[in-house]
Amino acid sequence: MIAGVLRETLLGERRVAVIPASVPVFSKLGLELWVESGAGLAAGFPDAEYASKGARIVDSREELLESAQLLLSVRVFAAPSGAPGADRPPLRPNQTVIGLLDALGSPHGAVALAQTGATAFALELVPRITRAQNMDVLSSQATVVGYRAVLLAATQLARMFPMLMTAGGTLTPAKVLVIGVGVAGLQAIATARRLGAVVSAYDIRPAVKEQVESLGARFVELALETLDAQDEGGYAKAQGEEFYRKQRELLAATIAESDVVITTAAVPGRRAPVLVTQAMVEGMAPGAVIVDVAAEQGGNCEATRPGETVDVGGVFVLGPVNLASGVAAHASQMYAKNLSHFAALLIKDGALTVDEDDGIVVGTLVCRGGEVVHERVREALGVPPNDTGQP
Repeated sequence: MIAGVLRETLLGERRVAVIPASVPVFSKLGLELWVESGAGLAAGFPDAEYASKGARIVDSREELLESAQLLLSVRVFAAPSGAPGADRPPLRPNQTVIGLLDALGSPHGAVALAQTGATAFALELVPRITRAQNMDVLSSQATVVGYRAVLLAATQLARMFPMLMTAGGTLTPAKVLVIGVGVAGLQAIATARRLGAVVSAYDIRPAVKEQVESLGARFVELALETLDAQDEGGYAKAQGEEFYRKQRELLAATIAESDVVITTAAVPGRRAPVLVTQAMVEGMAPGAVIVDVAAEQGGNCEATRPGETVDVGGVFVLGPVNLASGVAAHASQMYAKNLSHFAALLIKDGALTVDEDDGIVVGTLVCRGGEVVHERVREALGVPPNDTGQP
């Protein structure tokens, strides 16, 4: 079986699905790996490195698409319609796609994939179970996102993060508040602490308090009922508007005294909750910085504009998109590792097998036989459940 690695075409996407060091792993699965020329260049992996590991470099995208039965990508097949360079490559019924599909966020894109007849697996739907930890692309990429968010804040802030005693006097440390303590939030806490900031963190899940304090940060506790704040997969659950209203009221004072606020709160497949209002932004001191990691999901801050920096009375609100792409080499390294472990579930002796008894395989299968088969995606589309036993 020929597996093709496509060059990413979404504007600003620098990652690659497979790095040269991972080529032998796919070869051991019985796959012949073809790499579109230039696929890894933006991440720092030239064609020669792939060739030295046994991959075939293909100059023609059309030739790769015509020959490959398995197509490996990051966001090639998740590109929103009409975005620059976002047109999906043509697919055939005998082809299988693995990548980040944004199947819950853009379910109509899953319909378009299904109409090609191809089989598609969405890596963002890998279940949060112990056996799937080495395939969890969301966690690996969130690690990069949290790191990058702090660096953006430090660059924008008109003061340094650490406390310093200098010939010009003592510099007080920056106060950083992280809202949302998932993988991205924890990495943001750790990075801000390494830079010397005084860090606080808030999450609706009380269970993360110990993790926050283990990193040397203070956990902000609010007088809110949070017993039903976490789902079975460990993600924060969406709450009602009354909950978010009270939360905003209680957070306002903490936000006002912060030099930097980093928001990472997101609910899979849903618009990000608004946690920081326009009034709360205006209540911060001039020069303060907000980095809204959830900008692509609508933003946690009312003033956020995806891909822009907004000046609100001297407070800078950053809405970065695709932060993981900014550290493309390491982001690709982790993604490729996750992808290779997932591929091992599907490829047996060089052939693709869909094990319908494997919860990881079934939980990521979005399209098959011309139909959207994943129940959560079908629910997002408003179509009746199927009878395949999909999650």
